[in-house]
Amino acid sequence: MKKGVLLKGLSMLLLIVVLFNGWGHIPVHAEPPHYKFDFGNGEVEKGYIGVSASDKYDEKKRYGFNTPENMTNVPASGTGVASDAVRFLTFGTKSENTFNVDLPNGLYEVKVTLGNTARASIAAEGVFQVMNMTGNGATDSFQIPITDGQLNLLVTEGKAGTAFTLSALEIKKLSRHPVTNRTIYIGGDSTVCNYYPLDTSEQAGWGQLLPKFVDTEEFQVRNMATGGQFARGFRDDGQLEAILKYIKPGDYFILQFGINDTAAKNSTTEEQFKEIMRDMIQQVKAKGATVVLSAPQGKAIDFNEQGVHSSVDRWYRHSTVALAQEENVPLVDLNVLSSAYFTSIGPEATLEHFMPDTLHPNRKGATELARMVAEELAKLGLDGFTEESQNK
Repeated sequence: MKKGVLLKGLSMLLLIVVLFNGWGHIPVHAEPPHYKFDFGNGEVEKGYIGVSASDKYDEKKRYGFNTPENMTNVPASGTGVASDAVRFLTFGTKSENTFNVDLPNGLYEVKVTLGNTARASIAAEGVFQVMNMTGNGATDSFQIPITDGQLNLLVTEGKAGTAFTLSALEIKKLSRHPVTNRTIYIGGDSTVCNYYPLDTSEQAGWGQLLPKFVDTEEFQVRNMATGGQFARGFRDDGQLEAILKYIKPGDYFILQFGINDTAAKNSTTEEQFKEIMRDMIQQVKAKGATVVLSAPQGKAIDFNEQGVHSSVDRWYRHSTVALAQEENVPLVDLNVLSSAYFTSIGPEATLEHFMPDTLHPNRKGATELARMVAEELAKLGLDGFTEESQNK
């Protein structure tokens, strides 16, 4: 009996010591695990922290604008948090005109809601994070590792001359380890990129629909493709830079160009195209990631008199195929794969997969193209794709 009482007393004493020791390490101003900011000078939505354009970063608050003199409050056409916004008057991925939030080092999910804008991109930590969000009130999210104790974010160029505005921001900690989940990065053009709203847009790129065929517990998809882009622009204007900052062994980089490279305005010969693509392949390889080349699909009208769809001579495809062999990287010949599918369904049904211009896929077409990409990647031995993509 006495022994039991003694053990009980020792257990209580140990519990008290542990509790007091733990309390002694709790910071006086502990950061909340989930931040929600409502920007602008309108009514602040319940559960959000209101932030006006004039709110300068404050060490005690742990958030605020670095240079509020370069911000202004603006109305927005949405509802709730999207009814008002702040506008960034200076911008650019390297701009110091950022919204700063102190965060313990770790991995975070960041969700952004834009105000009124035609097209804008999100930058953080000096590089692009989300490309060309289109339309008022667009929302998207991304993972970001924080290693210096602070998130520095701004809305920046998507289309010159448009307003770059931010209505709301949510930040949720995923892990104390500042390393992104395995990631599939995508580089490409308007047949690949995201359109908004992501879940309902009529026009879509296959990169936008690829997550439908990916095991999202294993991979996240980061679609860095943009409309009108070509290989040299992707390499030199910040998109490849963003990928190189984070890509790591175990990640994939799917690279598809050629459509805009063949346009006279971009002054890219086929030989130049091939060497620019080779340079990007080698830079990503040096990071230990897996590079995959993809050849763009043709137009909906690329049928011959026998009802066979073929576009093998379009978009510098032959150089893409040769480059995959020369650099020993996997090839998804989406050009040939899509032609086989379009031939099987015929010209009229093929048109139902495209926008009226017969080049850009609609949501139905983008879904089929994404399925083909995922199915081929699985056949090539890459992991992370769902049975839905393999059992069509």
